[in-house]
Order: sequence, then C-alpha cells, then structure tokens
Amino acid sequence: MKAHDYQWLYELEDNFWWFVGMRKITEALLDPVCSTEFKNRSVLDAGCGTGVNLQWVQRFAGEGMITGIDVSPDALRFCGERGQQYLGCASVTDLPFADEVFDLVTSFDVLCQLPGTGADQKALSEMFRVLKPGGIAFIRLPAFEWMRSGHDADLSTFQRYDLNTLADRVKAAGLNPVRMTYANSLLLLPAAFRRLVLKRIGVADGGSDVKPLGKNLDWLNRILTAALNTEARWLRKPGSKLPAGLSCICIAEKPRKETVL
Repeated sequence: MKAHDYQWLYELEDNFWWFVGMRKITEALLDPVCSTEFKNRSVLDAGCGTGVNLQWVQRFAGEGMITGIDVSPDALRFCGERGQQYLGCASVTDLPFADEVFDLVTSFDVLCQLPGTGADQKALSEMFRVLKPGGIAFIRLPAFEWMRSGHDADLSTFQRYDLNTLADRVKAAGLNPVRMTYANSLLLLPAAFRRLVLKRIGVADGGSDVKPLGKNLDWLNRILTAALNTEARWLRKPGSKLPAGLSCICIAEKPRKETVL
C-alpha cells in the first residue's frame, strides 16, 4: 500500500460504509464464538493497519491485552495517534511472540497482500503457533480471482480467495474451521460491474474503491452501510451464511489439548 492509502484509511475507518458495515458483520459472526460476558482475552490483530480494529476488538478482550503488528511504520504511526501502545513492526509470516499466548487472533484482508506462493500458508501456521489451545482465529480475505481489477493492483493484492481454498489452507495450518461464509454479497454485482466494466472503459475512476466519496454523497454512504448491516442481521442467525460476496471469512479454532487420565 502507498503512503496516501494509510492516510485515507485513518480518515475513513471510523465512518466509511465499508469499514462500519464490515465491523458489524464481524461482530455478528464473532459474538456467538467469543462471548462478551466472560473472561479477559489476549488479542492480536495481525496486520493492524491504522488501528481502528485495535479499539474495536476491546469488546472481546475485556481487560486483556490487545496487541497489533504491521510491517508498515506509517500504519503504526497512525495506531499511535489512536492511543494504541502495544505495537510491533513485524510480518504476519514471522510473528515475534512465544507459542500459545493469544486467545484471539484477527486478520483483516492481510494474507492476500503477502507476495510469493506459500506466504499465506506460513502466516496461518504462525497464527496457529501463537494461539492458545481453544483459541480463535478470525480471517477475512477478498473473494474470487475473477473479481481482480485495478482496485487490487492499487492495494497490492497478491491473490483473491474462495471459501474452499481458504478452508484447505486453514486446515493445513492445523486449525479447525467452525464457521465460513462470504460477505458483502448485496454489493457483489454492482462492484463487479464497476470494476470489470466501467473502470476498464474509463467511465469510473480507477484505483482502489476504498477512498473518500465525492462531495455531498453522505446519502450514498448511508445506503451502502445499510446494505452491510442487513447482511450482519442475517448472519446473526445460527448457521446462516451467504453464498457469494466480495469477501470470504473463516472463523477457526486451535484444537484443545487432550487430557491424559
């Protein structure tokens, strides 16, 4: 990502429709797995960007420590401006932590940016290593290679995923998928038309779609947020999932150690 991308992220993450709506979807999926009523959790956001999710995961951490790592000093600087203290400049493929220290590891659209075949698998293995037995990993990635466009080039997306591929790699790392779904489904067809047709013929602006909306477009921000909130309400139903979307999500658990009698 370029320096201006981090500036945009920092400015947009609190109120921009995609971030607000996807947090609602994450909440709907994680709430049943990570009860908010219980104990304190140690949480790692692996690839924390400009840090808004470090604040947001407090709902699952309680009084537990929340740690963020990112390879970009620019991103970590913005995390510091948000008041975050437990930060490290490191790659998700080589986490600077001991084994079995975290209860929850989150990864929001990070593995897709790792260049080189097998880098995402190495990162998943690192997540497995640092999770405690019974710990939870939340992994979100962009969906479908056929959706590749200038948006991905601008964000340095190395690969896009489908649920079967993601499930295979999660299992290969030793994690057990407990829930998988696509998300951002209602906007899949409009996004495909914009990225694959309008941008290519020069009707729509090129580059990333995650950038400030034009002047006087607050109404559009509200409509797009409402679309993702609708999906979040659906995904709160036990066992519900969406058949396609711009994102694919996996919640996985590290197996608990067997008790020897």
